[in-house]
Amino acid sequence: MIKKQLTSEIEIYDDISELDKDTQELMKKSLEARKKAYAPYSNFLVGAALLLDNGEVVKGSNQENASYPSGLCAERTAIYWAGANYPDSKILKIAISASSVKKKNDQPIPPCGACRQAIAEYEQKQNHAIEIYFMGLEGKVVKLNSLADILPLAFESKYLEL
Repeated sequence: MIKKQLTSEIEIYDDISELDKDTQELMKKSLEARKKAYAPYSNFLVGAALLLDNGEVVKGSNQENASYPSGLCAERTAIYWAGANYPDSKILKIAISASSVKKKNDQPIPPCGACRQAIAEYEQKQNHAIEIYFMGLEGKVVKLNSLADILPLAFESKYLEL
């Protein structure tokens, strides 16, 4: 038997003002996108903004549906839109903001499992890590250098080739 330990490293900022100017702007765009979320069932609004290597910023918000599995998270809305419209561009950064309509949240909220897998897929596809920043409606911001920081054993397409 071999025993291995997996570790992660994250950065935590007190608020958005501690980020570099470009990342502040990207996070502000995620807050703007959050306002366009359609979440009448959960009342939980999420916005995402991606910075692509061609300079484009792509925004997405969660979109719910009465048939719950048919909805889509903000992160995947933005990632899939970028993939469909800029298939040759790399995603450099993603900024995510999330909060309930009923309660102002100041705790950083990370991507859900499905979104983690989608981000992992794009890191693998582009052979380049994606910086991930996430926060609640306000307050602390967490930075990951790669999705691997929170999903070190991601499912990869290479497993399908067995």
